[in-house]
Amino acid sequence: MVFGKKSEPVPATGGSVFGSTTFAWDDKDKQPSPGVYNVLWKAPRQIRLNDNVVVREDEIAVFYRDGKALTYFDQPNRYALTDFNAPVVGNLLKFFTGVTQWAEVYFVPKRYLDGKFGTTQPYQFTDPTFGIVNLRVFGEYRWRISSPELFINQFVGTFGADTSVDVEERVREQLVILVYNALGKMKQQGLKVTDLAANLMNIEQEVLAVGPDHLGQYGIEINKVSGLNISLPDEVQHAIDTRSEMQVLGVNFMQYQTGKAIDNAAKNTSGGAGMFAGLGAGIGAGGAIGGQMAQGMGQTMNQRSCPNCGSLISATAKFCPNCGATIAGSQGPPAPAGTSKFCPNCGSPIAAGAKFCNNCGTKL
Repeated sequence: MVFGKKSEPVPATGGSVFGSTTFAWDDKDKQPSPGVYNVLWKAPRQIRLNDNVVVREDEIAVFYRDGKALTYFDQPNRYALTDFNAPVVGNLLKFFTGVTQWAEVYFVPKRYLDGKFGTTQPYQFTDPTFGIVNLRVFGEYRWRISSPELFINQFVGTFGADTSVDVEERVREQLVILVYNALGKMKQQGLKVTDLAANLMNIEQEVLAVGPDHLGQYGIEINKVSGLNISLPDEVQHAIDTRSEMQVLGVNFMQYQTGKAIDNAAKNTSGGAGMFAGLGAGIGAGGAIGGQMAQGMGQTMNQRSCPNCGSLISATAKFCPNCGATIAGSQGPPAPAGTSKFCPNCGSPIAAGAKFCNNCGTKL
């Protein structure tokens, strides 16, 4: 929707006196292009006694003077301001008592109008997991002018908005405020950033619920909010995707990263060995695991850290194969992949390179 050009006054015919002018909202100004409708059109000059105003089926003419709307015509007709028998014109007699008296006329549409809204600045959403997250909100809405007098008083009189561009900008700002209010209310009820995608329709309904109280004072009615999109920063979106994938696989973060490293190394046919060596050295810093980590990655994803030396060991090991420390909560050792020998004390299978039996703790 854009503000169209002002149409030239059309000379009055039939029943009007000399010097009178007929004012009508030109169809080209009302709809300058297919699918685009103007929100507001102002008559090119002030209305005086003996002028005519043409109101069509889908529009309303509002008379405005001294900072407020005086009255409006919402029925299709040609209104001659010399016809004092017309009840609606009678309300204007005290304002149109001579050629020196004047009033402005604004035309507004009756139909529903479609618009889009979006944030110019990010909305800071405090999440218990990710902290302060900057959100950006976009969407579409359908609206109409429910009270022509309130609409003109607020937008023309209070905000000084007398073009379609001014009006639409103000309406978009109010829609963004309503979405922010809905997000704040739902956040108090436990909404998290990970829940936003599943609650877009609920947010739209919340905006529609509070719309009449908030926008009714402007003479506006919101009929529909749709296509709501709340975008997250790239790093937060990546973290959410990673977390979802971990939940599907049933692994923790260390296991997830190890699996990713194995997958990347398998795809890197030219430098797979170097990648494994670098990964083992990096994870082994401060943990004395070096080659043990590289071996462990090929054994199993179900691992944990030794509480004594920090080495990655099987989740079922009773003793650390690197330092021999007793591991609490073990459930017994399955045969690990890559078994090359057995414990001389208990006969349990032992991974190649182990210094202690992971079942009985015997030093090898």
